[in-house]
Amino acid sequence: MVFGLLAFLAFSYSKTAEQNRVWVGLAKETAHQLGTPLSSLMAWLEYFRTDEHLKDSDILNELDKDIKRLETITSRFSSIGSVPVLKLEDLYDTVQTNVSYLQKRVSSKVKIEVKAMPVDIKAPINKPLFDWVIENLCKNAVDAMDGAGTININIKRGRLGDILIDIKDDGKGIPKNKVKELFLPGFTTKQRGWGLGLTLAKRIVEIYHRGKIYVKETEVNVGTTFRIILKPG
Repeated sequence: MVFGLLAFLAFSYSKTAEQNRVWVGLAKETAHQLGTPLSSLMAWLEYFRTDEHLKDSDILNELDKDIKRLETITSRFSSIGSVPVLKLEDLYDTVQTNVSYLQKRVSSKVKIEVKAMPVDIKAPINKPLFDWVIENLCKNAVDAMDGAGTININIKRGRLGDILIDIKDDGKGIPKNKVKELFLPGFTTKQRGWGLGLTLAKRIVEIYHRGKIYVKETEVNVGTTFRIILKPG
């Protein structure tokens, strides 16, 4: 019996390790493949900036932001499977910068508000990876609201000194019997997508940042609040 249990555990560990190697390899290959078109876009941007009529245009400024975002995405994929470097960052500034970028790229009927009490809360995070978490949660919220509504992000300190980040939407809500499945690979309510966004968010928060992420509350046709807990610096 004991031998059989040990053999099963060894097999399970081996299978999980193999799956992790596949995911890491896929992520790093994706980062590599993004490199060529990204370099081309950077070259075109510099070319357009040589034009006196275009160099200071809002279009090029927004294009520059998109290129920087692609660089961030490439960095995210490259860092999967590696031990991320955590730095003490101002959470309000980090989240607000991310939200400012997203706000112009989602429906104009969606409003995203960020508040922090106090405003100078800091935590050790890997900024590219943490941005990925906030981005995923916000995009899920936009989908849940069908492109119209309000997302409230509140950052505060908990009673034990930990840092609480609540992302609340007024969307469709989640049926109670589906809450436990949310973070499982492949779970999605969308017609398109692989259902990996929340799985990656959980991995980033709980493995890389040693924090927690969960559904704090949800009600059908009322909305959902996700909570992230981070350790203080």
